[in-house]
Amino acid sequence: MRVLTCRVAACCFGGGFVVAAFGVYIHNIWVIYLGYGVIGGIGLGLGYISPVSTLIKWFPDRPGMATGMAIMGFGGGAFIASPLSNQLMKYYSTPQSVGVASTFLTLGAIYFVMMTIGAFLVRLPAKGWKPAGFVPPAQSQRLITTRNVDVNEALKTPQFYLLWGVLFLNVTAGIGVLGQASAMSQEMFPGRVSVDAAAGFVGLLSLFNMAGRFFWASLSDYIGRKATYMIFFLLGTALYAFVPTTGQLGSVALFVLCYAVILSMYGGGFATIPAYLRDIFGTMHVGAIHGRLLTAWSAAGIAGPAIVNYMRQYQIDHGVPKAQAYNTTMYVMAGLLVIGFLCNFLMKAVNERHYARTQDETADLFT
Repeated sequence: MRVLTCRVAACCFGGGFVVAAFGVYIHNIWVIYLGYGVIGGIGLGLGYISPVSTLIKWFPDRPGMATGMAIMGFGGGAFIASPLSNQLMKYYSTPQSVGVASTFLTLGAIYFVMMTIGAFLVRLPAKGWKPAGFVPPAQSQRLITTRNVDVNEALKTPQFYLLWGVLFLNVTAGIGVLGQASAMSQEMFPGRVSVDAAAGFVGLLSLFNMAGRFFWASLSDYIGRKATYMIFFLLGTALYAFVPTTGQLGSVALFVLCYAVILSMYGGGFATIPAYLRDIFGTMHVGAIHGRLLTAWSAAGIAGPAIVNYMRQYQIDHGVPKAQAYNTTMYVMAGLLVIGFLCNFLMKAVNERHYARTQDETADLFT
């Protein structure tokens, strides 16, 4: 079943690029949305969840490190895809076309082949397998269960919705400012940050975002998932609230430092959530539960940029200088992280009635 899921992901993701290429060819934006957005998005989601849930089972002793490594690769793909896309468009460009359709077709074929190869390589560990020297706990520990919760039962627990809020609020704050990082750096420090420097700043943030996925998720194996998110929300609140001060001080270095740490924690929060789900709900349906929880990431992808863009424009329309237009936004983001802190603070073990009666851990819906 897991191999089939990965094959479907390859077909949807690669096929989405083909449909998008057809949309470009006939100049129909809705066909592009259907291909690149809907069909490709389905493939992206399936192709993301299956490897992550597989790695959790291969690394029962280090689930945070395993998921952090996988999700670091998920984010790092942009460092390959972006320059590759630019080179392909240059290669295919003609006086009559900029080469977008051909680039979509080429990328679709590359992704389909690579993802199909990956689908054949994916393997689940044998039942009862464990790393050498690892002794699984006989009983559940604080916020780390040795039992399992069915995916449908997980949706009935307050823990699922608290974690939904944790992920939504962490991603909303992070992705909102990431999308405006270039403009923000130039407007807060006019004349001191050039367009090229701003582009370099965004690249630096992407690196911290990627590295933070591995660092924070790995750290969570030692200090616990709840404690890790406490750090995210407490430190993040302080840093967001301090960003306007960096503008008042005119310190580009402090501004960059604040955002580097903020974006590392944004990436870390995204990468740590699969291990958090495994701790709370067990491994049986962790892939399916994770898939449902990712609706929080989708919602945050809309809410974060919308909040930042709307508030920035509102400030400017009411006479606030561009250099100060982000101040209120930063305080709002800090407030969102306070709410996230409360959601994480309320996390506790699942009530006894929600656990499955059988301990069969091979029944993952994405197996």
